[in-house]
Amino acid sequence: MHRRTLLTCLAALPLTAPIAARAAQIGVNTPFPPLSPERIRALIPAPEQAAWLDYLKRSQAQLAADQAALLAERKGLSVIPAEPKSGNGEKTMPLDKPAAWYASAEGRKVADNIVSFQTPAGGWGKNQPHDTEPRVRGQHYVAGNSLQTKPAGDFDAPTLPDWSYVGTIDNDATLTETRFLALAFNATQDARYRDGAIRGLTYLLNAQFPNGGWPQVWPLMGGYHDALTLNDNAMISVSRLMGDVGRAESAFAFVPAEVRARCLAAEQRALAIFLKAQVVIDGKLTLWAQQYDALTLTPCSARNYEMPSLSSAESGSLLVYLMQQPNPSVEMKAAIVAGVETLEALKIMGKGFERTPDGQDRRLVDRPGAGPIWSRYYDLKTLKPIFGNRTKTLHDTIDDVEPERRRGYSWFGNGPQSALKAYVAWKAKFG
Repeated sequence: MHRRTLLTCLAALPLTAPIAARAAQIGVNTPFPPLSPERIRALIPAPEQAAWLDYLKRSQAQLAADQAALLAERKGLSVIPAEPKSGNGEKTMPLDKPAAWYASAEGRKVADNIVSFQTPAGGWGKNQPHDTEPRVRGQHYVAGNSLQTKPAGDFDAPTLPDWSYVGTIDNDATLTETRFLALAFNATQDARYRDGAIRGLTYLLNAQFPNGGWPQVWPLMGGYHDALTLNDNAMISVSRLMGDVGRAESAFAFVPAEVRARCLAAEQRALAIFLKAQVVIDGKLTLWAQQYDALTLTPCSARNYEMPSLSSAESGSLLVYLMQQPNPSVEMKAAIVAGVETLEALKIMGKGFERTPDGQDRRLVDRPGAGPIWSRYYDLKTLKPIFGNRTKTLHDTIDDVEPERRRGYSWFGNGPQSALKAYVAWKAKFG
């Protein structure tokens, strides 16, 4: 798979990219194309089609098995249990406690809850506290399904009734549960925690695309959730976990050698796809998108206001991860250098993205001496900041975004600064 070449020249950019001075609608966001047998046969080389078709078949079979398991539990019940509560799941699963805490009553309550809510496929839902009571027979595996009500045509509308994010890597789901169970097993030697952690790892291995990436949700649920997902560092976090397990780091020494070998291979395949997915513009490596069509590695849309584009936050995090690799290849070194140079070219100085005094809005304002910050998204043709509305309209200025989205989304941030800082030490060692 070759890197995709787009239509502008990074070398023509000034050192600090300007903010658009005049408002204009510059396009309309379009939905993510489905992962289907027809598209596989049309887009994937013949020798590779069997692996993709098998992946899709396995996903469909696992989805049917997951749903059948829940229906079987509910057979004969006079009352269907209320679905789990939503909330800050990560907060209830700390990964930095002393070993003794995981063996305490408090720690074991969380571990028991995690085990009880593991889906038949081996994953977990997102935004679900685990310091509550364990799952009961017939209860849904994940929280929030009753909240998945979106109008027709919304990119985030559920494609399956009452079945959203049933196994996901979004918001560090499945990753956090797996790491927590590993810590709990090491502290208690309770085989349920060991088996749950290994099932979580197997789930992630099964979810990996044939090309090395991961979807946001598995089994696949349709829509943009089937895209190869860097958003919120999802793929980076999975790849890092695979490496930790493969090298028996971070409390994973108990994992069988065969599983560790599969995890290490999965990380290497992920690193390879990261390099292939770096967007090329007029022959020059730049940054990465937030999500990609897994079949073509073309940047694609997610929610209505998340358009195909370069994504500064995910690119910064990925560059830090790549710089942590102990033996970077020539290709990886080139990717890192180009990514850092692009971040340098796109940084915004002397501006702040701040709330208005009444707290009802956010604006990009002059702030002498401030920065650097970056726009979350950059247009794939102009490399200028780009913004979106829930109505799917795309704009070249934040001023055209409706106030609800303007104040409720991280359109600008300083996260990529961590990559620039890490690059100083990396360049001294590998440059």
